[in-house]
Amino acid sequence: MNSPILAPASVLILWSLAVLGWMASTRLPAMRKVGLDLSTIVGGRGVDLQGVIPDQVNWISHNYTHLMEQPTIFYATVVILALNGAGDGFNLTLAWAYVLLRIVHSIVQATWNRVLVRFLLFGASTACLVMLAVNAALSSAW
Repeated sequence: MNSPILAPASVLILWSLAVLGWMASTRLPAMRKVGLDLSTIVGGRGVDLQGVIPDQVNWISHNYTHLMEQPTIFYATVVILALNGAGDGFNLTLAWAYVLLRIVHSIVQATWNRVLVRFLLFGASTACLVMLAVNAALSSAW
C-alpha cells in the first residue's frame, strides 16, 4: 500500500528519534558532570533527575516523552486514513500541519520553553489531530 499521508508520519518518527539522540547527547554529559555514574545506578527513572541536572537538559527529555504520548493517536489515525484511501488532499495537509507544529513545539520546549507558546502550538496541533480523527472515523463509516 502506498499513501501520501504516511510521509508525514514517517517524518514525525524520524524527528522523535532525533530528539531521542538529542536527549542522550545532553543528558549523559550532564549526569557525568554532577557525578552520576551509570555503571553504579540501580533502578531509577528520568524523573529522578529533576533538580539534579539542569532544567534545560530535562526539557529535552520532557519533550521526548510528549512525542511518545499524543502522536500515538496521530499514527493510528494516519494508518486508518491510509487504509481507507483517504490519505491525500485536506487530510494530507492536516497531517503535515500536525507534524510541523509538533516539530516547532519540540524546538520551543527544548530550547526556550515558554509555556504559553507551547500551549498555543499544542492546541493548534491538537485541532489538526481532532479533524484528522473525525475524518478517519467518517472514512471508516462508509
